[in-house]
This record gives sequence, C-alpha cells and structure tokens, in this order.
Amino acid sequence: MDGVMSEKMKIVIAYDGSASANGVFEDLNHAGLPEKCEALVISVADVFIPPPLNKKTDEAVPRYTPQGIKRAHQHAERKLKEAADRAVHAVERIQKLFPLWQVKDLAVADSPAWAILREAEEWKAELIIMGAQGHSVLGGRLILGSISQRVLYEALSSVRIARTRNLDRSALRLVIGVDNSRYSRAAVEMASRRPWPKGTQVRLLNVVDTVMSVPVDPLQPALQKWIEADGEDGCDDVARLFEPVADKLRQAGLHAEVTIRKGNPTDEILEEAETWNADCILLGPKGVRGIERLLLGSVSSAVAARARCSVEIVRDRSGNTGGVQQ
Repeated sequence: MDGVMSEKMKIVIAYDGSASANGVFEDLNHAGLPEKCEALVISVADVFIPPPLNKKTDEAVPRYTPQGIKRAHQHAERKLKEAADRAVHAVERIQKLFPLWQVKDLAVADSPAWAILREAEEWKAELIIMGAQGHSVLGGRLILGSISQRVLYEALSSVRIARTRNLDRSALRLVIGVDNSRYSRAAVEMASRRPWPKGTQVRLLNVVDTVMSVPVDPLQPALQKWIEADGEDGCDDVARLFEPVADKLRQAGLHAEVTIRKGNPTDEILEEAETWNADCILLGPKGVRGIERLLLGSVSSAVAARARCSVEIVRDRSGNTGGVQQ
C-alpha cells in the first residue's frame, strides 16, 4: 500500500552489536516504516570518561598524571571508539536496506538507557527501536534486559522491541490489543497510518472478563453500559463493538478481523500471538484500567517482556487519539 505518513518519521535505533541488536535490521523490514525516514543510530559506551587534569589552575594536582587515571582514560577512549565503529557499521547496513532514509550515527559515553532516552527526547523521535537483550543474556531467556526495560518504561515516544521469528511466509501478521481506552485508540490510529506491506493481516484482539463496561455512545465514552460476556452472545456483542475499528484498518488497506478471548489479558495476548505466529504485537502503554501515574501498565509490560515476536508499545506524543471510535 502507498505510504500515508506525509512528514518524515523520526526514529532512534539503539545498537550495541549484540545478537539481539542485530535482529533489529531484519525487523526493520517488518515494521511498516515509510520509504523516507530520518534515523539516528546511537551506540553507547557504558563508561565514565574522567575529566582532564588542569595543571595550570589547580595547584593541588600533581605535576604528573597518575597511572590509574591514564588507564581510565585509555579504557574509556577505546570503548567510545568501539561504539563509534558499531554505529557507523549499523548506519551502513540500514542505508542498504533503506536507501532513501537520512541516517546518521552517534556514539556517546554514558549510561546506555539514559543516553537513549535523552537523545530520543532531544531529537523528538516518534519511535525507538532496540533489541530485547544486550550482551548479557541470562540463560538465553527471552525476558527484557535492564536497558530495554528502562527505555520501554520511561520513553515519551513509542518503543519497538525487535525480535526475529524466521517465519516462512510472505504476509505480515499483526496482533493489536484493543479495549475501551484512549491508549488502544492511539495504537489503532498509528497502525492505520503506517505503510505496511501489501497483504498485511491484522487481528484486533480484545480480552474480556465475564462482565465488561463499554460506552453506550462512542462519541460520549462517559455513558457506560455493561455487557455479559460469559456466553457466545455476549462475545458477539463485544466483537460488533470493535467492527468500526476493523473497518478503519480495512480502509487503510489491511486485512483486519476482530478476535475475542476470555481470561487473563497477558496470557491471552501471548497465546494468540504464538498460535497465530504473529510477527508483532501492538499495544498502548496502558489499558482501560490503567492508572494515569503509571509509566507502563502491567499487561503491556508483561507482554513486551515475554513475547516471542516483536512488540511495539505505542505512545502518541501529541495526545491525539486519532478519533478512532470504540
């Protein structure tokens, strides 16, 4: 389908040279990104560079540089050079994949999570893309590393945790978690605007309890009613509620359907993605029960940590829900 995003999308790609980070390159082809983007590849040397000794102004400083400080400088400079080389290498790979992108590299010496968050915010990035793990992988488990987890929790932009599946098929498969929250509306709006590959399939997944609250009028979400979703009729009512959302995605050229599951939201989202062999799960940072002061809801956090496919947590920097009616 033709791209529907008029302005260049701004993306920060965190790269540390690990196997997990290398999966980002393959995932970029499945992320529905425009042909023209501005991308910043950041590679962080997790070191502290000691300040230089000023022998002219500080009489307390000895006339020689202690060997310990010399070694600290040499170690930090070496690590920063390695980070710079990694960033340049990543830019070259990305430029081959997306020749129309404007891609630049950045290497910094800092705490990795803070550096990524700071650069993304200063650059006003719409999306941060990174691997699930750094070099230190605990027993090969799929849970998030500490750096990815902190960025996921504290970023003001959307964050995509890239994981590769090596699935032998042409059509892309997306699971989008939907509920009655403005966060899921923003996720749907984002999905409708991204230029996904032709034939992309979407499952709008709603996980219901036995009884759920829904708006009587989509234009007046404060007016609520209750749907008994214990039987098939109740699930059908819930499915019909989300049909307008599916129609919005169909109008954008996606093959969309509504799926209803009952049970624990985290488990059901993960199960749906796994059994359907999804390439990516898209979620808002919080659901309908989310507490505003929380940076990330428990369901979004758990899904991002445990999923075997890529997960994108969608945040709308403008606060606009896009007018998606649910």
